[in-house]
Amino acid sequence: MQCSAPGTYRGALDVLSKVIKNEGIFALYKGATPPAVGWAAIDSVLLGSLHNFRLFLLQNGMTEIPPSGNPRLTLFAHGVAGLFAGWTSAFVATPIELLKVKLQLQEQKSVADRHFKGPIDCARQIIRVQGIGGLWSGFTGSLAFRSNFFWLFLSFEALMRGFSVLAGSRYEISTGTANFLSGGLASFVYWSIAIPFDNIKNRMMAYPHPHPYPTARTAAELLLKRPSFIQTARQIVVREGASGFFRGLGPCFLRAFPVNASALFVYEGTMRILGAEQFTFVLFNCRQSLSMSRARSYLPYHSLLM
Repeated sequence: MQCSAPGTYRGALDVLSKVIKNEGIFALYKGATPPAVGWAAIDSVLLGSLHNFRLFLLQNGMTEIPPSGNPRLTLFAHGVAGLFAGWTSAFVATPIELLKVKLQLQEQKSVADRHFKGPIDCARQIIRVQGIGGLWSGFTGSLAFRSNFFWLFLSFEALMRGFSVLAGSRYEISTGTANFLSGGLASFVYWSIAIPFDNIKNRMMAYPHPHPYPTARTAAELLLKRPSFIQTARQIVVREGASGFFRGLGPCFLRAFPVNASALFVYEGTMRILGAEQFTFVLFNCRQSLSMSRARSYLPYHSLLM
């Protein structure tokens, strides 16, 4: 939807019907291999770096003292940790998303008729024509898009604090349920803000679509004068207006809640089970052991990150 010419599709259902009609049911899984293999790495880098950035910010004073008396990261600090984690993951995510975009834009029904036969062939051709740096085409768009993890993790934390207020009432919910609901609801905040940057990123990666990808470096010199982030944004405004930035928002919303709710439920639960948010530091020559558990204040212990 995002990279097709204006007027090609009337909506998500129109895309679905036309893809199945013209390319077959299996076309819905074009470009599935790169994310299926790569998203484990992307999310590992994202969430692993998120944890370490939280530790760093906590140790460097971006904290507040809530009524409970236990220091915790501020909401803004949670957002900053998400921002830095998003930037870190962009180095891994960009090549994977580039291959996915290139493969999905091929409309030929037969694999033999497609320019790229698969993810490995796609990567090989990009490297041959553009060099190894070609795999990071659209990197600035990826950085801008992933900057919005600031809003995801800030809103996730705000929602968790909101659910903790229910402690002791008839509406009290478990920490796991709060993780699940907060992750799903935070994803709506994330996509509402991130979708314009996602459109820019994907169009940068799609270039030179709808023209065929060059097969030789000499052709690339003429064709692959890749548009910058600003140039791509301007093209969207000129051709489609502001609405062009919100292409594909509906499908993103449909998948956002279950995907992100499940991911954050598993991540937060795993961190609690492993006791991964425990650390020791020295304060005024006294060794202090502090819990950084993501558990909320209605559990037997309190959170430093809450």
